[in-house]
Amino acid sequence: MTNLSVSQLRTHISDFVSRAAYAGERFAIRKNGKPACAIVSIKDLELIEALEDKIDIKAAKKARRRKTSIPWDKAKKQLGI
Repeated sequence: MTNLSVSQLRTHISDFVSRAAYAGERFAIRKNGKPACAIVSIKDLELIEALEDKIDIKAAKKARRRKTSIPWDKAKKQLGI
């Protein structure tokens, strides 16, 4: 993965987007020297989202196996609703 500053991104955004989209390159964008976000191809994003979905499904199945429930009032409190 290539590290870029926000100013580098601003100057050459079209090039970096093309390289991510067509060559599959990944770019970490740094703001004030710290990682802030990334530019990845749609293929990579779809893979990340599929992995997240798989993890969520696994966690939901595990929670269902526990067969315990939380009262709605307590759940709302935990969620800040």
